[in-house]
Amino acid sequence: MKLRLFPQEPAGLVLLSQMAQQIVHASATMAEILGVPASEHPKLVDDMHNHEAKSAELHFALLTHMRTSFVNPLPREDMYALSRYLNEALEKLDGAAELVSLYKLDRLPKRAADQLEVISRQAELTVDAMRRLDNLDDLEDYWIEILRLAQRAERTHRVWVADMIRDMKWAQYSRNRDVANQLVEVTKDMRRIATQVGSIIVKES
Repeated sequence: MKLRLFPQEPAGLVLLSQMAQQIVHASATMAEILGVPASEHPKLVDDMHNHEAKSAELHFALLTHMRTSFVNPLPREDMYALSRYLNEALEKLDGAAELVSLYKLDRLPKRAADQLEVISRQAELTVDAMRRLDNLDDLEDYWIEILRLAQRAERTHRVWVADMIRDMKWAQYSRNRDVANQLVEVTKDMRRIATQVGSIIVKES
């Protein structure tokens, strides 16, 4: 049986999906940053700032939509939480990009690319999930997969930190650790989104 909440307007779900898509775009920009010399970072960081600004714009558009719409596809508190976590994830990804530039980090360890792969996959799955929130069938698979990816990111973070402690001097370790912490926080926000979806599934089943 199809599980639907109540009569809905899809605009809010479109906005949430567009916010998740900004994280996909931002992940691609971050991948570019990791692959170029420090001299090329400023332009790409500006691109990242634009992704963050677009996410904030979509976030406020959703808040306006929820205030002015008589019927929403989900309870307002759930839509607000999803939007906030999406926006915070992009803010942290933007922060990671800015740190790479400020610290003039020409090359980061492969673990950074591994974390970015997780973030990109989480974002891609979330784009689709946000579109399907008015029909909760099959979203349990999304919830479980995001949690699995988040656990992978946590393990990668622990190994990355251990490698840095072993191989780097203090100043280099400190700079790289800041970036590592920022990236793993992005994966945690993506996990919070999936957990919020899980709570919706439980409440409405």
